[in-house]
Amino acid sequence: MNESQRPRGLGAAARVTALASSVMDLHVRIALQEMDREKRRLISGGIFLAMGGVLMLFALLALEVMLLLWMKERYNLSIEWILLFVSIINLALAGLSFRIGGYLAKGPYLPETLEGLSKTTKAVLGKS
Repeated sequence: MNESQRPRGLGAAARVTALASSVMDLHVRIALQEMDREKRRLISGGIFLAMGGVLMLFALLALEVMLLLWMKERYNLSIEWILLFVSIINLALAGLSFRIGGYLAKGPYLPETLEGLSKTTKAVLGKS
Protein backbone atom coordinates (compact mmCIF):
# COMPACT_ATOMS: atom_id res chain seq x y z
CA MET A 1 0.00 0.00 0.00
CA ASN A 2 1.47 3.36 -0.93
CA GLU A 3 1.32 6.51 1.12
CA SER A 4 -1.48 8.16 -0.87
CA GLN A 5 -3.96 5.32 -0.19
CA ARG A 6 -3.35 4.96 3.54
CA PRO A 7 -4.72 8.33 4.79
CA ARG A 8 -7.80 8.03 2.59
CA GLY A 9 -8.68 4.62 4.10
CA LEU A 10 -8.14 5.85 7.64
CA GLY A 11 -10.11 8.98 6.88
CA ALA A 12 -13.08 6.94 5.62
CA ALA A 13 -12.98 4.73 8.74
CA ALA A 14 -12.84 7.82 10.93
CA ARG A 15 -15.82 9.34 9.10
CA VAL A 16 -17.88 6.13 9.47
CA THR A 17 -16.98 5.93 13.16
CA ALA A 18 -17.92 9.58 13.66
CA LEU A 19 -21.18 9.00 11.78
CA ALA A 20 -22.06 5.98 13.94
CA SER A 21 -21.23 7.97 17.07
CA SER A 22 -23.40 10.83 15.84
CA VAL A 23 -26.35 8.49 15.23
CA MET A 24 -26.03 7.03 18.73
CA ASP A 25 -25.82 10.51 20.24
CA LEU A 26 -28.92 11.53 18.29
CA HIS A 27 -30.86 8.50 19.51
CA VAL A 28 -29.88 9.07 23.14
CA ARG A 29 -30.69 12.79 22.91
CA ILE A 30 -34.15 12.12 21.41
CA ALA A 31 -34.90 9.40 23.97
CA LEU A 32 -33.94 11.71 26.84
CA GLN A 33 -36.07 14.53 25.43
CA GLU A 34 -39.08 12.24 25.12
CA MET A 35 -38.52 10.87 28.61
CA ASP A 36 -38.31 14.40 30.01
CA ARG A 37 -41.52 15.48 28.25
CA GLU A 38 -43.45 12.41 29.29
CA LYS A 39 -42.02 12.00 32.82
CA ARG A 40 -45.22 12.82 34.74
CA ARG A 41 -47.35 10.54 32.54
CA LEU A 42 -44.86 7.69 32.79
CA ILE A 43 -44.53 7.96 36.57
CA SER A 44 -48.29 8.06 37.22
CA GLY A 45 -48.82 5.27 34.70
CA GLY A 46 -46.21 3.15 36.47
CA ILE A 47 -47.82 3.77 39.86
CA PHE A 48 -51.25 2.75 38.60
CA LEU A 49 -49.81 -0.32 36.85
CA ALA A 50 -48.05 -1.37 40.06
CA MET A 51 -51.22 -0.84 42.10
CA GLY A 52 -53.25 -2.85 39.59
CA GLY A 53 -50.63 -5.61 39.66
CA VAL A 54 -50.73 -5.86 43.46
CA LEU A 55 -54.54 -5.94 43.51
CA MET A 56 -54.52 -8.57 40.77
CA LEU A 57 -52.08 -10.65 42.82
CA PHE A 58 -54.40 -10.51 45.85
CA ALA A 59 -57.37 -11.52 43.69
CA LEU A 60 -55.37 -14.41 42.23
CA LEU A 61 -54.37 -15.61 45.69
CA ALA A 62 -58.00 -15.51 46.85
CA LEU A 63 -59.06 -17.41 43.75
CA GLU A 64 -56.41 -20.07 44.35
CA VAL A 65 -57.54 -20.51 47.97
CA MET A 66 -61.11 -20.95 46.71
CA LEU A 67 -59.88 -23.50 44.12
CA LEU A 68 -57.93 -25.31 46.82
CA LEU A 69 -60.98 -25.51 49.11
CA TRP A 70 -63.24 -26.62 46.23
CA MET A 71 -60.82 -29.38 45.13
CA LYS A 72 -60.42 -30.55 48.75
CA GLU A 73 -64.19 -30.85 49.13
CA ARG A 74 -64.95 -32.21 45.64
CA TYR A 75 -62.13 -34.75 45.14
CA ASN A 76 -61.16 -35.39 48.77
CA LEU A 77 -57.44 -34.93 48.01
CA SER A 78 -54.72 -34.04 50.47
CA ILE A 79 -53.57 -30.43 50.67
CA GLU A 80 -50.09 -31.39 49.38
CA TRP A 81 -51.45 -32.84 46.12
CA ILE A 82 -53.76 -29.90 45.57
CA LEU A 83 -50.91 -27.42 46.14
CA LEU A 84 -48.71 -29.38 43.74
CA PHE A 85 -51.45 -29.31 41.09
CA VAL A 86 -52.05 -25.56 41.51
CA SER A 87 -48.28 -24.88 41.45
CA ILE A 88 -47.90 -26.77 38.16
CA ILE A 89 -50.72 -24.72 36.64
CA ASN A 90 -49.08 -21.50 37.93
CA LEU A 91 -45.71 -22.47 36.46
CA ALA A 92 -47.26 -23.23 33.06
CA LEU A 93 -49.12 -19.91 33.02
CA ALA A 94 -45.99 -18.04 34.19
CA GLY A 95 -43.92 -19.61 31.40
CA LEU A 96 -46.54 -18.66 28.83
CA SER A 97 -46.72 -15.12 30.22
CA PHE A 98 -42.93 -14.72 30.11
CA ARG A 99 -42.86 -15.97 26.53
CA ILE A 100 -45.59 -13.56 25.38
CA GLY A 101 -44.17 -10.68 27.45
CA GLY A 102 -40.69 -11.18 26.01
CA TYR A 103 -42.11 -11.04 22.51
CA LEU A 104 -44.12 -7.89 23.23
CA ALA A 105 -41.22 -6.16 25.03
CA LYS A 106 -39.30 -5.79 21.78
CA GLY A 107 -40.49 -2.20 21.65
CA PRO A 108 -40.69 0.05 18.64
CA TYR A 109 -38.12 2.70 17.86
CA LEU A 110 -38.90 6.38 18.15
CA PRO A 111 -40.05 7.90 14.84
CA GLU A 112 -37.28 10.51 15.02
CA THR A 113 -34.71 7.74 15.48
CA LEU A 114 -36.04 5.81 12.48
CA GLU A 115 -35.93 8.97 10.40
CA GLY A 116 -32.36 9.70 11.51
CA LEU A 117 -31.24 6.15 10.78
CA SER A 118 -32.88 6.31 7.36
CA LYS A 119 -31.11 9.57 6.51
CA THR A 120 -27.80 8.23 7.80
CA THR A 121 -28.12 5.02 5.81
CA LYS A 122 -28.92 6.98 2.67
CA ALA A 123 -25.93 9.28 3.27
CA VAL A 124 -23.55 6.36 3.84
CA LEU A 125 -24.78 4.50 0.75
CA GLY A 126 -24.70 7.69 -1.34
CA LYS A 127 -28.41 7.70 -2.18
CA SER A 128 -30.45 10.88 -2.17
